[in-house]
Amino acid sequence: MGTIAWIALGSLAAWLWLLLGQGFFWRTDQRLPRREAPGTWPYVVIVVPARDEADVLPESLPSLLRQSYPGEAEVILVDDGSTDGTGKLARELSERYEGLPLTVTTPGEPDPGWTGKLWALRHGMALAQARRPEYLLLTDADIAHEPDSLAELVAAARTNGLDLVSQMARLRVATAWERLVVPAFVYFFAQLYPFRWINKERARATAAAGGCVLLRAQTALRAGIPESVRQSVIDDVAVARAVRRAGGRVWLGLAERVDSIRPYPRLSDLWRMVSRSAYAQLRHNPLLLAGTVAGLAVVYLAPPVALCAALSGTDAPGDAVAGWAGFLAWAVMAGTYIPMLRYYRQTLWLAPLLPFTALLYLLMTLDSAVQHYRGRGAAWKGRTYSRPEAAPDR
Repeated sequence: MGTIAWIALGSLAAWLWLLLGQGFFWRTDQRLPRREAPGTWPYVVIVVPARDEADVLPESLPSLLRQSYPGEAEVILVDDGSTDGTGKLARELSERYEGLPLTVTTPGEPDPGWTGKLWALRHGMALAQARRPEYLLLTDADIAHEPDSLAELVAAARTNGLDLVSQMARLRVATAWERLVVPAFVYFFAQLYPFRWINKERARATAAAGGCVLLRAQTALRAGIPESVRQSVIDDVAVARAVRRAGGRVWLGLAERVDSIRPYPRLSDLWRMVSRSAYAQLRHNPLLLAGTVAGLAVVYLAPPVALCAALSGTDAPGDAVAGWAGFLAWAVMAGTYIPMLRYYRQTLWLAPLLPFTALLYLLMTLDSAVQHYRGRGAAWKGRTYSRPEAAPDR
């Protein structure tokens, strides 16, 4: 057999292993666990870091102010040096909508060694901890919550003895590029961090989704959050690992009633979203980068290449093997993507296009490395962290 046939067989073997041996990552059934209303609802403080979020705040902030939470709760919005009137708008929205009390505060510029979001969280969490809540809800300014979101999160945490409950918000999929790229983003994340592995008591992986994290306040203090993860670009994964190291229990799943409203209408917008942290995920390690590129090429790109090569070949030895192996690997790949497309209510015809989407992610990862070595890595909203740290090891 030729080289292409062997690569196609390797890809097929990889997909069979991913199908059965990677925590059934492709299933989308990890939703909030069993929930029972507690006898006494605990006090919760919602902390929202916000930097230049005036465009999304009119939709997201009212969803927090109008939470139908049976216990006592309040919102702290940390205006992180915004230049678009985010803080003023937040106060106006609080006056317009009756609901939870709102405090707007400003932390000033980050101290050396801190990323911007974690610096804002530090300020907001310090104010929150002074109020002695039992739980903190850390949520991004672009996340809209259904009215019962907080109550459902608290009930899940209390019922199951969880220290961190995180839901991966359903991202917006309105444009053609969002439909092509966004479901794959969550699919790849779940492949890297299988939710079933995370949610076991003896976890084999640890992660969270930063847009929606309910955190037990005492566990945050015990884990030294956010000081212990202050340089992390991938802060959600770092927070989850800090909680696990402190002996806390972590749960992560897909959201049903928590949505990200931030638009990414153009490919360039999605490209920046991925590339700003892709190389940090690889710990800025060139060997890990090379391995990732090779892995993506063999697992995602080789199947269609092998099939096309076989169909256009000249009956050379191994053409049939390459063709069948490529076809089967591509079929398994597309099949594992279908549940995520259904979760995002997208046409299933996008499933065979996953190799093309994977190629885009490969190029985004390479661009992330290039920007890092140019000193422009992890740029976000006017701040650039030239050499930030990745999330700590598990």
